[in-house]
Amino acid sequence: MAAHRKPRQRSVGGSTARTAWTIALAGAATATGFDGTGHAEPQLTPAQVKAKVDKLYHEAEVATEKYNGAKEKADAAEQRIRSLQDEAARKTEKLNSARETLGSMAAAQYRDGGVDPALQLALSNDPDRYLDGAEFAERAGNRQATSVASVRRQLREIERLRGAARIELTSLQSRQTELQGHRKTITDKLDGARTLLTQLTAEERARLQSASGGTDRAARSSTGSRDALTTPGSATAQAPNARAASAISYAYSKLGSPYVWGATGPNAFDCSGLTQAAYRSAGLSLPRTTYAQIDSGRRVSRSELLPGDLVFFYSGISHVGLYIGNGQMIHAPNPSAPVRVAPLDEMPFAGATRVV
Repeated sequence: MAAHRKPRQRSVGGSTARTAWTIALAGAATATGFDGTGHAEPQLTPAQVKAKVDKLYHEAEVATEKYNGAKEKADAAEQRIRSLQDEAARKTEKLNSARETLGSMAAAQYRDGGVDPALQLALSNDPDRYLDGAEFAERAGNRQATSVASVRRQLREIERLRGAARIELTSLQSRQTELQGHRKTITDKLDGARTLLTQLTAEERARLQSASGGTDRAARSSTGSRDALTTPGSATAQAPNARAASAISYAYSKLGSPYVWGATGPNAFDCSGLTQAAYRSAGLSLPRTTYAQIDSGRRVSRSELLPGDLVFFYSGISHVGLYIGNGQMIHAPNPSAPVRVAPLDEMPFAGATRVV
């Protein structure tokens, strides 16, 4: 019978360790491409950086318009909550007064021993006044019943107001959550754009800004040689009415103002914030978002455009500018460029609206 032998222990430094080492070397070789250097992200050309940055800016603007819409609804919910709370407070004050009146009635009945007023009058020492007194007692009883019914109605109304306020509060909380999500999307996109731009030299960044903002340089010029694009005279003269002319003048006065997402002026704007502020200065209230502004007036074709019309871009209606004639608009582009004059062909045209 063969002897039972204990299996031989494998050395830690044996084949297992050698296999692990081989795998590690293979992995390292794969990671370095067998040439001793790691695989880095391919260096993007300035044109590729611009394309990626433009895409991120557009995505950030889409999120900005969603943020603006959610904020508008959140602000409206807050206003409705305040109105409901104010109305409930007024009705509660009125209810307290009615309760005090009922309390006084109850106290008087208790002091009188709870005797029915008609019986008290029947036992009066002046029976000649009985009939008149009984009629008075009936009227007093009716008034008391009316007071009780009024208190009940007021209690129901206050509870209704409080229920409506709770519903609005739930809506507000939902909007606030939505706002946080859009805010994160915006900041992430803008951070991504900034990171990409840091890959370029200062000279390359300047060239990119120059390529995308040639008319912007003219718009910000403070010399006496500013061309027709930077003065509102021609555009306001062609405007169909005084309000459109006033909106154009306001937009011209804001050339060079920085783009800040969510801003509606007076010192910084996003795209729909600029058009809203321009027409607000002319006495017209526009909705806050691009996708609401496009429905705030009469749609017009590109061939029908007049100065003062709102012009919209991209399939999701995520950008808007103010038309000033000659195929040009004033708009707030993105964080890389301030409010400026630009051609309509700078972005994919989606439609136009005449609001006045």
